[in-house]
Amino acid sequence: MTPKVSNNTTEEYVTMAQVGELLDQRKDVYRTLLEQPEKRFKTCVQIIVGSSNRRIDDLSKQVYDLKAAKIYHTNYVRNSRAIGVMWAVFTICFAIITVVVFIQPYWIGDSVDTPQAGYFGLFHYCIGNALTSELTCKGSVLDFASIPSPAFRTAMFFVGTSMLLIVGTMVCFSLFFFCNTGNVYRICAWMQLASAVLMVMGCMIYPDGWDSPEVKRMCGQRTDKYSLGNCTVRWAYILAIISILDALLLAFLSFTLGNRQDKLLPDDFEVEGEGKT
Repeated sequence: MTPKVSNNTTEEYVTMAQVGELLDQRKDVYRTLLEQPEKRFKTCVQIIVGSSNRRIDDLSKQVYDLKAAKIYHTNYVRNSRAIGVMWAVFTICFAIITVVVFIQPYWIGDSVDTPQAGYFGLFHYCIGNALTSELTCKGSVLDFASIPSPAFRTAMFFVGTSMLLIVGTMVCFSLFFFCNTGNVYRICAWMQLASAVLMVMGCMIYPDGWDSPEVKRMCGQRTDKYSLGNCTVRWAYILAIISILDALLLAFLSFTLGNRQDKLLPDDFEVEGEGKT
C-alpha cells in the first residue's frame, strides 16, 4: 500500500491524516514510508514530532492546572475548616445568649418616676410593695395562668422555640461525622434563620402586653401597648434584639459554607489524604 502524497506545491508533503493512517498499518506500511524520498521522509518525521510536542505541551498544561487546583483546593479546605470552627464557637455563644434572654426577667423595668419598683421578663416578674418596699415575684414557665398577659405568653413561646432551635443546631454538630458537610451546614443555616424569625416575632409581640394591669401598676396608668410610660427597656430586651442580627449573620455564614462545598473541583476529584468533601 503506497501512501498518497499532495502534489499542490513544488515540494511534496504528507498530511497528518495520512501519517496517522500509515502509523496504524502493519510493518509493510512502515517499510513503504522508509522507501520514500529523503526530503519527503524528513517532512513526515517533522510533522509527527511537531504533533507529539503539541500533545505533550497540552498534557503538561493539564497536569499543571490540576496540581494548581489541588493546592488551591487543599488551602480552601483548611480555611473553610477554620471558618467552620469559628462559626461553631459563635453558634454556641448565640445559644447561651438566647438562654439568658429567655430566662432573665429584665426585659422592662422601673425608673425614678415609676409608682412601684420592679421588672418584667417573658414569664417571670417582680413588683414592689408600696408599704414594705419588698418585691413580690410571680410567674412561671410551667404555669401560663401566672403570666400577666397573653402577649407575654405568645412572646415566651416564640423566644423559647427560637432557643430550642439553636440548641438543636448544636446537636446537629454531631452530624458532621456521619453526613455530607455541605448538607449539615445548610440544615444548621435554616435552623438559625428560623430562630432569627421567631426571635423577631417574640420581640415584636412582647410590647403588646404592656397594657396589662400588672405592668400599669408598676409603670403608671399612661402605660399602653407599645408605650412604656415611666418604665424603661432593660438589657435583656436589647440583648434579644442584638441576637437577631447574630442569628442572621450565622445563618448567612452557614449558607455560604454549605454552598461552597464540592463546587471547586469535579465530583470525582479527591485530595490526597481526603475523601470527597
